[in-house]
Amino acid sequence: MDEIKFTKPHLVIEPRRAWVALKLRDLWQYRELLYFLTWRDLKVRYKQTALGAAWAVMQPLFTMLLFTVFFGKFAKLPSDNLPYPLFAYAGLLPWTFFANALASASNSLVGSSNLITKVYFPRLLMPGAAVLAGLADFACSFVLLTLLMIWYQVPVGVNLVLLPVLIMLTAALALGVGLWLAAWQVKYRDVRYLIPFLIQFWMFATPIIYPASMVPERYRLLFALNPLTGIIEGYRVALLGELNGAHFDWAAMGISALITLAVLVYAAYDFRRLESHFADLV
Repeated sequence: MDEIKFTKPHLVIEPRRAWVALKLRDLWQYRELLYFLTWRDLKVRYKQTALGAAWAVMQPLFTMLLFTVFFGKFAKLPSDNLPYPLFAYAGLLPWTFFANALASASNSLVGSSNLITKVYFPRLLMPGAAVLAGLADFACSFVLLTLLMIWYQVPVGVNLVLLPVLIMLTAALALGVGLWLAAWQVKYRDVRYLIPFLIQFWMFATPIIYPASMVPERYRLLFALNPLTGIIEGYRVALLGELNGAHFDWAAMGISALITLAVLVYAAYDFRRLESHFADLV
C-alpha cells in the first residue's frame, strides 16, 4: 500500500485577531471621496432652508443670550473678569462644534445604510466627513466671535497661535467618541437615544456657563479628567487671555490631549474591529 504524503499547505486560514490594522493608507487613497462626502453633508444639512448657513451662527448666539440672562444676570455666576456674553460665547463656540460633530458622526453609518451596503470604501470616512463638515459651521460662528471681540475691544495676543491646536483637539475628540458610538449604534440602535443624554450631561460637566476656577481645589484633578475642560479653558485663554491676564493651564491641557489621543486610537481600532459586520447589520 502506497504511503500518503502530506505536503505543506500554501494557505492557512486562521481566525482574525481582535485588533485589526487601521489601514490608514486606504484613507489617503480615498481622500477625494472624503471631500465629496463632506460636501454632501454640508449640502444636505442646509437643503431647503431659508436661512442656510446662518443657522450655524444662530444656535450659539441665542444660547449665549439665554445663558447671559439667566446665569450672568440672575444667577450672577463668575466669568473670570470677562464680560459674560463674551465668556459664554467663547465656550459655546467650541462646544457647539463638538456636540454637533459628535451627533453627526455617531449617526453617520446608520444614516448612510444604502451607501454602505452597495459600495466598498473605508467606513472611517463617514464619521470623518461629518466632523469635517462641522468645521464649516465653526468658521461661520467664529465670525460672530470676532465681532464680539471688536465690540469689547479685546486685544489679540500671542496666545492665539495655539487656536489651531485647540481646534484639532476638539475635532479629534469628537471624531474619537463619534467613531465609537457610530460603530456600536450599527449593532444596538439604543445608542441613538443615549447620545442626547450624553451630550446634555457632558455640557454641564464642562466649564461653559461657569469657569473652571469655580470648582473647589480638591476636585480639580477629577474635573480635569473631562478632556473638554482643558480644551474649553484653552480657547478662552487663546482668544480672551489678553483681556483678563489669564494663562494656560498646561497640566489640564496636557491631560486633555493625552485622553483625546487615547480615545481616538481606541475608538479607531474598535471601529475597524466591528467594520466587517456593518453591511450585514446596518
